[in-house]
Amino acid sequence: MSGTASTSNETLLELRSLAVVTAREAGAMLADGAGRVEVAATKSSPTDVVTEMDRRSEDLIRARILAARPLDAVLGEEGGQTGDVDSAPACWVIDPLDGTVNYLYGLHDWAVSIAVEVGGAEGGAEGGEVGKEIVAGAVYVPARGELFSAARGHGAWLQVGDGEPVPLRCGPGVPLDRALVGTGFGYLAARRQVQGEVAAALLPRIRDIRRIGVASVDLCAVAAGRLDAFYERGLNYWDWAAGALVATEAGAVVGGLNGAPASTSMTVAAAPGLFGPLAQALAELDPERDA
Repeated sequence: MSGTASTSNETLLELRSLAVVTAREAGAMLADGAGRVEVAATKSSPTDVVTEMDRRSEDLIRARILAARPLDAVLGEEGGQTGDVDSAPACWVIDPLDGTVNYLYGLHDWAVSIAVEVGGAEGGAEGGEVGKEIVAGAVYVPARGELFSAARGHGAWLQVGDGEPVPLRCGPGVPLDRALVGTGFGYLAARRQVQGEVAAALLPRIRDIRRIGVASVDLCAVAAGRLDAFYERGLNYWDWAAGALVATEAGAVVGGLNGAPASTSMTVAAAPGLFGPLAQALAELDPERDA
């Protein structure tokens, strides 16, 4: 099948609903364990940590999704890929706890991110290849009571607590020198060195930089007009899949540099009038490299 052309509006909204309900449940479980967690393992470096709550959250999400849609595939940060992404009706792309370090330190910005991808059989789910697209998703920030959600062609929404969902629109495209820009840094020292150099060179050309530490929340902040733009090198697909859809459905442009799509190499999100100037400024700094 080919993206939303083969996915009915009813199905899109059902997929969004399942993402929303599941993100809320996982977020509530995580909130109950906040402040009582320890590092269970490390991944790419000693600062790239995993807690037992990351794993419990992913187990819960997988169980709820597969109970509702047993034929679907799942790609998760902790458990990898299960199911055949080429033949499954959909592939769920999940970050069970985005912002683990924030969670570990008791900071408010951490989230559950759940996206669902449909499309043809061109490549796997790892990077959102041609023929596949994210069509629904949710990003839940439990400590702030904020639930961001979107379905392709149905807009982006924010629900705070038990309030009514409100539609999101990204901020107006400000000039580059007035842009408040979010970014993030990798776990490997060699990558952080370059990212620091890029941020230092970009800083005099913009209003200021913010570093929240949660890519899914950064992307939703662009959707809500809380940031004018966001960029980061080194994100995994599960880091940006749901947040990128929320930003796109709120009117932002999401992509890479030099006409490339968003990817692990670089993900940029901004209002349409700002995206080009920011992407050009970044490209001039050669940010897609490591020391």
